[in-house]
Amino acid sequence: MKAIYIVKHGSADEAFEMRETPKPVPKPGQVLIKVEGFGLNFADIMARKGMYREAPPIPSLIGYDVCGTVETVGSNVQNVAEGDRVTAMTRFGGYAEYALTDARAVAKIPKNISVTDATALTTQYCTAYYCAAEMVNLFEGDKVLIHSAAGGVGTGLIQYALHKKCEIFATTGSESKVDLIKQSGAHHVINTSKQQFDEYIDDATKGDGVDVIFDAVGADFMRRGIKILSAGGRIVCYGAAQISDTNNVFSQLGKVIQFGIYHPLVFMMNSKSIIGVNMLKLADHKPEVIKRCLENVVRLVEEGVFKPQGGKTFKAQEIAEAHIFMEQRKSTGKIVCVW
Repeated sequence: MKAIYIVKHGSADEAFEMRETPKPVPKPGQVLIKVEGFGLNFADIMARKGMYREAPPIPSLIGYDVCGTVETVGSNVQNVAEGDRVTAMTRFGGYAEYALTDARAVAKIPKNISVTDATALTTQYCTAYYCAAEMVNLFEGDKVLIHSAAGGVGTGLIQYALHKKCEIFATTGSESKVDLIKQSGAHHVINTSKQQFDEYIDDATKGDGVDVIFDAVGADFMRRGIKILSAGGRIVCYGAAQISDTNNVFSQLGKVIQFGIYHPLVFMMNSKSIIGVNMLKLADHKPEVIKRCLENVVRLVEEGVFKPQGGKTFKAQEIAEAHIFMEQRKSTGKIVCVW
């Protein structure tokens, strides 16, 4: 089978190499999928740059979500069968014509769902569901701030918050994405390249702040976000985009410092919380959580709550172009490479 390996850390133009490798054989509890397309995630960019410490050493075969057809199943697999069209989370190995994964990270999907929509369900929408439904429990009337709201997770968070009848504040750093976010249903859209989100929210809420923040940016966004949390407020951190925007070690250190230093007593006295989310860590240690989230995501798609919005599609051979496109933050929805 063909597989795309990272052979050199750094720029997308020099990082990848297409190789012929043996087709994997599923062990008990595993599923082998003939891949129709694989999705790109921010962790892919980090791994390519050598900044994702859990990625396998180069030459490495990464990839965290795929859409395709079940080729073979190992023993003790009950939830899918050969020939089923599925979406799946892969713990690496997704950049290939065939991908192997734990059966608990696989779900059947309708045959008419697009490959871009299908791949968005596993990583982006599972992350959105886990953050909004399991890490915090949104209630009607809650004021919710969603950073990077035009991305896949941000879109899922908006859809779930609308389902829960929350008031939504959404941010983007791109003027071209403002209208898209408004169309998705957000009540307030803040272009952070023109306006400080914390100042806007302080004015809009008359100083009351927000109940929940979903933060994929980190650094000073988190530090400023903590200040606008109301009593009982929670900030859910599932990314640190500001750190990966540069390869300069000193710039990265500066971004880390911008997060701030906090003592638990401060949060206890103000009844505020910081929650960290790493879905790949959960996949390693609690695959049953991934299974539960994926089942609920598919259910919410069927109920019309989640409406995945596919983004740009590239050929697998255009992996460098796909990485560059994602890194330039031009994307809305899921970026997918197809075989």
